[in-house]
Order: sequence, then C-alpha cells, then structure tokens
Amino acid sequence: MSNALFRTKNIEQSIRDTEEPEHALRKSLSALDLTVFGVGVIIGTGIFVLTGTAAKNTAGPAVSLSFVVAGVVCALAALCYAEFASTVPVAGSAYTFSYASLGEFPAWIIGWDLVLELALGTAVVAVGWSGYIHSLLDNAGWHLPAYLSGRDGASGFGFDILAALLVLVLTAILVVGMKLSARVTTVVVAVKVAVVLVVIIAGAFFIKSGNYDPFIPKQQPVPAGGSLKAPLIQLMFGWAPSNFGVMGIFTAASVVFFAFIGFDVVATAAEETRNPQRDVPRGILGSLIICTALYVAVAIVVTGMEKYSSLSVDAPLADAFKSTGHPWFAGLISFGAAIGLTTVCMILLLGQSRVFFAMSRDGLLPRFFSHTHPRFRTPYRPTILLGVVIAIVAGFTSLSELAELVNIGTLFAFVVVAISVIILRRTRPDLHRAFRTPLVPVVPVLSVLASLWLMLNLPAETWLRFAVWMAIGFVVYFLYSRSHSRLAQADQAARQATGNNP
Repeated sequence: MSNALFRTKNIEQSIRDTEEPEHALRKSLSALDLTVFGVGVIIGTGIFVLTGTAAKNTAGPAVSLSFVVAGVVCALAALCYAEFASTVPVAGSAYTFSYASLGEFPAWIIGWDLVLELALGTAVVAVGWSGYIHSLLDNAGWHLPAYLSGRDGASGFGFDILAALLVLVLTAILVVGMKLSARVTTVVVAVKVAVVLVVIIAGAFFIKSGNYDPFIPKQQPVPAGGSLKAPLIQLMFGWAPSNFGVMGIFTAASVVFFAFIGFDVVATAAEETRNPQRDVPRGILGSLIICTALYVAVAIVVTGMEKYSSLSVDAPLADAFKSTGHPWFAGLISFGAAIGLTTVCMILLLGQSRVFFAMSRDGLLPRFFSHTHPRFRTPYRPTILLGVVIAIVAGFTSLSELAELVNIGTLFAFVVVAISVIILRRTRPDLHRAFRTPLVPVVPVLSVLASLWLMLNLPAETWLRFAVWMAIGFVVYFLYSRSHSRLAQADQAARQATGNNP
C-alpha cells in the first residue's frame, strides 16, 4: 500500500498523455499572453485595498518595503515553478509537478488543495467585483433590488445576481477558447494597468514629504491572546509579531501577500502554450516583476498623499484622492478595481478547470471530465460544472471569513513545489530543464521557510478549516481515486498479465 501511495507518474508519460486526441488542448498562447494572464490575476483587490490596511495597522509608510518582502517570497517560489513548468509542460501546475516527484497521494493532496484555493478564490473575487459594480451603480442613481444584490437583511434571503452572472459569462468565454480568453484579458489588463498608472502619476503631484515622517513608526507589541482568530504562531508560542518597527514590515508582508496570489496560475496554462519551455518561465517571472513594481509605486504614492494613520482600510486610494479635493478620482479607481477583478476571476476559473481536468485525465477524478471540446479543444465539461457551482456559491455567500483559505492553499502549494524541485533534481538529474532554479537547494529551502512563516501568521481558524477540507480529500482518495487512477489500473493490468493478481 505504501508503494501505491507514492507511485510517481513518469514525466515522459505525462507529456504523451497530452497528445491523445480526446484529451489534447489547443496550443495558442505566447510569452506575452502568459505575462498578461499573470498581471491580470495578480492586480486585483490587493492594490486597491490592502495598502491602506497594512500601512495603517502594521507598517506605516514602510508598507512599500512589505510589498518588496512579499514579492521576494513569491519570487523564490516563482523560480521553482519556472523550472517545473519548463520541464513538465502539462496542465495542473503544482499537482502535476508533485505527481512526477513526490508520488500519487501527495499529488492528490496538492490537487485537492488547489481545487479549494481556486474555486473559493473565484467566488470571493466575483463577490468583490459585484460590490464595486453596485457602488458604481449607486453613485449613478441606479439601484438593484436588495434581494438581487445579496444584501437583503430584512427577509434573510439574497442572491447576488451580478456575481453569479460574471462567473457564468466568464465560463462561456473559457469554453469557447483560450485565444479568445487571452484577447479579452489583454484588453481588460491594459485598461486596469492604465488606471493604476494614472493613479501613480497623478498622485505623485499630491505627495507631502511630511507624511513619510516617521517612515518606520515606533514598534508596538501585539498582546498575546487565545482566540482562534489569533495567528497560529501566537497560540503555539504565546508570541505574536510586533506592529510597526522593523518587525512590522515583515508582519505586514503576510497581509499584503494576498495581493500576489495568482501568479502560479500561469503554470496551469503550460500545456496550452506554443513554446512552454521558454515562454512559461518568462510569463511567471515577468508578471511578478511588473506587479511588484506597481505595488511598491502605489504604496509610496498613497502613503505620501495622506498620513498613514488617517488612511482608509476599505478604499485607501479613493479616499486619498478625496483628501486632496479630487473626489472624481474615486469613481475612476472603483472602475479600475471592477475591471481588474474581472480578469482575476477569469484566470482563477481557468486555473481551477485545468487542475480538475488534469486530475480527471489521471483517473483521480471521474474520466468523464477529461475530454476536450471537439471544436474548441478546451476542457469544457469541468469548466461548465465548476462555473455553475461557483456561480451559485458566489450568488448566495459572502465568503469574507473563508477568503484566507485561498492564502493558506497557495502557500501550501509553494512549499510542495519547492520540495519537489529538490527531489526531482536528485531522482531525475538527466531531465532536460529549459529553465533551472538557481542555487538549489538554497533557493527552494528559503522558499519553504518563507512560505511556512507566512502560513504561521494566518489565524488558527484558517488552519482548522484547511484541515477539515484535507480530511474530506483523504476520504475521497481512499474510497475512489486510489483504485481508479491510471497508475492503479496499469498496476492491476500488470499483475493480471503475470498471473500475480490476488
């Protein structure tokens, strides 16, 4: 049984599986498309919201350095992702990588984790997008009935029709084809990046140097507590990181890390890339560098426009412009946020469907979902199924507290990928690697340690919910996936052929 749990899928076989006509995806993406996807999924609520929260409560104007720290943590993981994606250009991202190095059961765990991360992330983003659209409609004097906005507290019933419609429309676009998705994403990303650049350039004229004093506010220790809402590291060791001061910069990094979630989704599109060995690493690293630069610039501008202690935690950019006597910028920023969340939702949904597709092609989920559309060559069955389910969830649920599950799921994937790089370097040194992670094992080990540190700063209740989801995954694996996987069926066939079938 131990051997069965850790049987690995041959990398060459994984690549051959992608060439089977009924399972083949159309290769239509370039390095530019992947970079646009990366920028599209990274720039979302983080750049519009988290800057104010982290600056006001944790780091002060030094929040710009927190974005640098979070970017470095992601860069360490990105270097590991880039090596795997260029070596194993197969849909599924961290799931596929771990199947090739750690074995079937670890691969199932990470795949199950990604299903939760990306599905929940899509629903949360859709609800956030709906909130911005409602705000724009309210400002224009147009109001949807409360029961169609998910905000009807009187009757206790509400369905967020806008959030559900967004998911369904994006589902249809993804079914039609990746190239159409890439074109839509390119246009939308161009619009939201333009809005961000306008904010940076226009805001620079309203910077007051006095707002940067002090750049790193005096350290303030956080009192210990026993609530499940406290960081796990606080409950484990009776100690919590300090707010402000130098340690506040690192504490804030665990908050603004939310803003970087999604760059790993680029790796899920490797199988649909024309030259994945070259273009996937460029897409991952290029999008991360662009977004880090934009985040740092926004943080510097917004903390220079308004004193960090006065920043809004809900809409810091919009309120900063209101404080300068230019409230019309608030509408522009809300428009940019809504546009930004559209692409975030699309690309998370794309990543979700590709992971589900890869797991079904391997037999860990029903093979019914592993067939591509005869015309569009997209995994339409899992895309439609997940789109409908997520639309329903987004329509009925706010998911505000569950959003942190997206973060812990991403960090868990980072840890697995970093470990997998080290293992595969030892077990398969002969593999051609178009991109090689530098300084192995130093970089992967640093990636593991940095990711674990941020995970420990998440609330204990987030860890509890994550454990429950993983427990459900164990049940599904042992009741279905372990006996239905391709590798299990191949082992069974081999035993029958040798007359050694019990």
